[in-house]
Amino acid sequence: MVEPLASKLRPKNLEEFQGQQHLVGKDKPIRVATEQKHLFSFILWGPPGCGKTTLAKIYANALDAELFELSAVSAGKADIRKIIADEHDKPKLLFLDEIHRFNKAQQDFLLPFVESGEITLIGATTENPSFEVIAPLLSRCRVFVLNELTSDDMLSIINQAKFELDSDAKDWLIAMANGDARQAIGMLENTQNLYKKINVENLKQTLQSKHLRYDKAGDEHYNTISAFIKSMRAGQPNAAIYYLARMVDSGEDPKFIARRMVVFASEDIGLAVPTALVVANAVFQAAETIGYPECAINLAHGVAYLCSCKKDRSGYNALRAAQKDVKDFGNLPVPMNIRNAPTGLMKELGYGKDYEQYTDDDLLPDKIKNKKYLK
Repeated sequence: MVEPLASKLRPKNLEEFQGQQHLVGKDKPIRVATEQKHLFSFILWGPPGCGKTTLAKIYANALDAELFELSAVSAGKADIRKIIADEHDKPKLLFLDEIHRFNKAQQDFLLPFVESGEITLIGATTENPSFEVIAPLLSRCRVFVLNELTSDDMLSIINQAKFELDSDAKDWLIAMANGDARQAIGMLENTQNLYKKINVENLKQTLQSKHLRYDKAGDEHYNTISAFIKSMRAGQPNAAIYYLARMVDSGEDPKFIARRMVVFASEDIGLAVPTALVVANAVFQAAETIGYPECAINLAHGVAYLCSCKKDRSGYNALRAAQKDVKDFGNLPVPMNIRNAPTGLMKELGYGKDYEQYTDDDLLPDKIKNKKYLK
C-alpha cells in the first residue's frame, strides 16, 4: 500500500509543526505538556486538516506512550476492550478521531477507563464537544480549540511538498483548500500523478475528477456542507435544498445540519430578520425530537425560509472586530463610572461614581473611545 504524501510529510515534532501557536508556541499548553511529559486526557476541536492527528502523534511520541488509533465512525466497544486487554508497560493513549460520532452508550462504556487512568484519551472532532460529548467524559478532558490554518501556514506546507508550481497555482490551491493542509497536499499529489505539470487548470481538472472524491466521512462531507451554507448565503434555495438532499441521502446527522442553520441565522441574517434565529432553533429542536425520515421536511422548510431572508452580517462583523481589539489591547481598564461598587472602599475609590443609566457618554475604555464596531 502506497503511503499518501500527506502522511509522509507529517511533522515529527513541534518544531516542524505549522500553525496553532496559541497551543504549541513557547509556554503554551500543549508545548508545556509535551516538554514536561504531562499525561492527561484532552479533546482537540477544530476544522479538518488543521493538525489534530499530527498533534496527537507528536504528544504520544514525546511521552513514549503506546498509541492506539481508532475512528469513531467504525469503532465500537469491542475495540476498546482490545485496548484494555493489550498488555504493555507503557501508558495507553487512545486517539479517537471524530469522537462526536461515538454514541452515548459507547461514550458511557469508555468513561470508567478514562476515569481510572487505564486509558488516556485524546479525542479529535470538528464539532462542538459541548453538544456531542457526554458531560462526565467532557469534564475529565481539557478542550483545546484549533484554528483554521492561515494562508502563510498553508504556503509553508505547500512549499515543504517540493512540487514545482507557480504563484498563481499556489494562490488558487490555498483558496480552494480552505485551511485544510491534508486536502491541499492531496490535490498536489493527485495533480502530479494525473498531469505531471501542476498549474491552475490542471488543479481544477483534478478537483472535478469523480475518481478522486472522498466518502461522506471525508473531505466531500465538508465540501457539501460548505456548498450548503454558501448557497443559503447567496439566497439560492434550489441549490441549498439540493445540497441538503445530498446530506440527507448520505445519512448525515440532522442535528449537524440544523446546528449550521442556527449559526447561519445569526452570522449571516442577524439583525435583518431577528426571528430567523427563532425559526432555526425550532428546526434544530424538530431534528432532535423527531429524527429521520420526517425531520428532513423540517430541515427543508427551514432552509427555504433562511434563503429567503435578507442578510446582515453587521452583528457578526462587530463581534470579530471587538475580539481583535481584545486580542490587541488585552483587558483595558473599565471606566470608573460603570464599575461595580459592592463595598464602601470601592465607592470611596470612585467605583460607580456619577453613573447614569441612560447616558449618551461613550462607555468604552479610554484607549478605544468612540470605536464603532456595529456599523
